[in-house]
Amino acid sequence: MSSIDLRALVTELGRYAGAKVDKAYLYPESLLRLKLRDFDHGRVELLIEVDECKRAHVADAEHVPDAPGRPPNFAKMLRNRLSGADFVGVEQYEFDRILTFEFERGDEDTRIVAELFGQGNVAVLDETGEVVQALSTVRLKSRTVAPGAQYEYPSSRLNPLDVSLETFSRRMNESDTDVVRTLATQLNLGGLYAEEVCSRAGVQKTLAIPDADESVYRDLHNAIARIDERLRSGEFDPRVYEEDGRVVDVTPFPLAEREDLPSEGFDSFNAALDEYFYRFDRDGDGGGEDGGTGAVEPEKPDFEAEIAKQQRIIEQQESAIEGFEEQAAAERERAELLYANYDLVDEVLSTVQSAREEGLSWNAIAETLAEGAERDIPAAEAVEDVDGSEGTVTIRLDDATVELDATAGVEVNADRLYQEAKRIEGKKAGAQEAIESTREELEAVRERQAEWEATDDDPADANAEADDGGAESGDDTGGEADREIDWLSRSSIPIRTTDDWYERFRWFRTSDDFLVIGGRNADQNEELVKKYMNAHDRFFHTQAHGGPVTLLKASGPSEPSEPVDFPDATLEEAAQFAVAYSSDWKDGRGAGDAYMVDPDQVSKTPESGEYLEKGGFAIRGDRTYFEDVPCRVAVGVQCEPVTQVIGGPPSAIRDRVATNVELEPGMYAQNDAAMMVYREFKQRFADQSFVRKVASADLIQEFLPPGGSEIIE
Repeated sequence: MSSIDLRALVTELGRYAGAKVDKAYLYPESLLRLKLRDFDHGRVELLIEVDECKRAHVADAEHVPDAPGRPPNFAKMLRNRLSGADFVGVEQYEFDRILTFEFERGDEDTRIVAELFGQGNVAVLDETGEVVQALSTVRLKSRTVAPGAQYEYPSSRLNPLDVSLETFSRRMNESDTDVVRTLATQLNLGGLYAEEVCSRAGVQKTLAIPDADESVYRDLHNAIARIDERLRSGEFDPRVYEEDGRVVDVTPFPLAEREDLPSEGFDSFNAALDEYFYRFDRDGDGGGEDGGTGAVEPEKPDFEAEIAKQQRIIEQQESAIEGFEEQAAAERERAELLYANYDLVDEVLSTVQSAREEGLSWNAIAETLAEGAERDIPAAEAVEDVDGSEGTVTIRLDDATVELDATAGVEVNADRLYQEAKRIEGKKAGAQEAIESTREELEAVRERQAEWEATDDDPADANAEADDGGAESGDDTGGEADREIDWLSRSSIPIRTTDDWYERFRWFRTSDDFLVIGGRNADQNEELVKKYMNAHDRFFHTQAHGGPVTLLKASGPSEPSEPVDFPDATLEEAAQFAVAYSSDWKDGRGAGDAYMVDPDQVSKTPESGEYLEKGGFAIRGDRTYFEDVPCRVAVGVQCEPVTQVIGGPPSAIRDRVATNVELEPGMYAQNDAAMMVYREFKQRFADQSFVRKVASADLIQEFLPPGGSEIIE
């Protein structure tokens, strides 16, 4: 099912809101069946399948498979959570092939997320978004889907149905191929609907992008808008298409690209989907309903063509990733240019802001700046454009142009560029995940080819194993030989990233390799205690008001908690972490006091007559104190086994990084201190590109305490 199919399906499934869940079944083929009762429609059978066939729709009772035998644990869990629950509705996530089904019950609410792409998955979430259970545990660099972890949707793709004409034209112009391929890949329409849009717009599919003009883009954009209008209105005319007696496609409305095929109309898209998949499964068995033995030997699939197709997709995805990397690097370079030319940029912004406060129009400001440029005033010469409708000023710095928000300062404008770089890198992470999915599909095709050819040796699997072995040996960078590498002088450092569950909190690993996590705000403080504090962890806090909840972890969130005898060095580092990221640092103190307690001493219940604010907790019983703990942190660049910025107590950071900078409370604001550290790292590493990607100022800032800082020389 395509993203457009899912958009149409969601429109129809809304009519079943209010239906009550009777029972849940799970079949071996990763087929989930929810049996519901609806006042208007009677028995409702909702099918969700995430195996090789990926689908979701309401089915006719006669098309539903018999109930399986003993229910697996996943089905039992669903029955416990959903029995008697009300179906609230379903939403499509962005323009992705992901559906989120909502259910409400008096005691608990449940969401079921169906991932109808790649390997497919079904995740069951509680009301907080935490994964209760999933058909498949996923641990990728960009996201994790595992019990106990917060569910994170993949990075969203561009939605071609609501993109503006300006953005549409820009994305089309970024391509170096033809129109139909650009629509399919860059605009995420997929092959069939990309061809359909071309047909409806009267545009030649193979028209090269350099030969397309704005009128072509306008016609294509209008054709997409008409499809969007039909999807929003729910005015469908569903069709199931056939060829040689077999079903070949199902669509919510007739397509010009399928007009040469015989088709059958249906009253609803759900009914069409049900008929299509029922016949698809039945025809795929090859015997028909009569059970005859005259089945024709199936033709050998064109494996080579499918392999070539998947390889082309991977090439396109790799090209997209390169583009994202370049875009993110360009945004960061613009931010750095603002800081490098701080005085000039500040003069431009201050001049414009003062003029606006005095009541000057934007046109008058532009004229004044133009006159200043004629008199060789540097700040005026740097201005290329003044846009009053957007409230922006575009300046040229070196060979780059930077659009500035004229109402903000240099730091805010630079931060906006850093945030844009992070957003683009998020798209890169999504593309990397898509590549992994495509590679898995490619390997699946090769495996089917090997099975078909029934050979004893399997070069595809051998290659895959060799690739896996190479990855494993490449990750094993903790040996003595690697420790001798002079990372600072290397001209090129390979980037190896990770995406662990705790990285959204403050965190570090102690010198004895225990994980310590802390809250960044009151919400995270609450979350850490309620969700992530296990029986054998240790709870740290400062004597001063306004410190993070700090947990020294004895185990991970989904691991059994066992008693641990924490070394003294680890306890002292956890205490220093608690002090460094507290109000002690913000107030400029050189040291502070912290205490440690067991989890069962931490309570959300206040003493009689007292009140606990959000993120606050009552501590009862004896405490272990750590006095005069220095306010010091180190921020360093780790090059093995992964490449990343890390920060925390100096004794825990020094031996894990290629280089580090130590800081103490000082006069420089957090963002300025981050830029100072970034410049220091750039001077130390020969690979400047590596520093920009792995240790940019915005990434460094995440590890700096709140308040002023300065580097310890």
